[in-house]
Amino acid sequence: MPRINLLPWREELRTQRRNQFFIALGGAAVVALVCIGLSAWIFNAIIDHQNDRNGLLNAEIAELNKLIDEIIDLEDKKDGLLARMEIIEQLQRSRPGIVHVFEEMVRTLPDGVHLREIKQTGRKLEIVGLAESNTRVSALMRNIDKSDWLADPDLEVVEVRPASSTDGGLRESEFTVFAQQAGDDTGEDGE
Repeated sequence: MPRINLLPWREELRTQRRNQFFIALGGAAVVALVCIGLSAWIFNAIIDHQNDRNGLLNAEIAELNKLIDEIIDLEDKKDGLLARMEIIEQLQRSRPGIVHVFEEMVRTLPDGVHLREIKQTGRKLEIVGLAESNTRVSALMRNIDKSDWLADPDLEVVEVRPASSTDGGLRESEFTVFAQQAGDDTGEDGE
């Protein structure tokens, strides 16, 4: 007689396959979680390594910025010193020039003219004084124009002061003349 199995074998097979599927699914999930964890750990290690390198680079950049600031400060000091040296050299070159200017002032000063003040700003001279007449001021300007060490006379103000008993009853003209210091910049006169 033939044997007929009436047990629900298909149901058992289906349950067994379902269990195998869930086991495989769980194993795949575990493997996926392990892969995700491992890749996250690797990426975090790479990021930490790069952050350490960035920190090192930032520290080196900060050190270089300090050095650059020191170099800039040194260059500023150097420029300041060079400017001072240039001013000192100009003063050294022009030192004999002021002697020539004073000597020339004495030579150009006509009789009847008295100087009260001479002020120099750069190469410009401001000459303030008293003259017995306007013609004496004109003579002073002509003498300045002929001078080797003075040039470009420019009459700014002439005020006639009334006669008083303190100055012997003479009328005097108070004047202001501007002139330029001439001559070469080296302070040498070719002698």
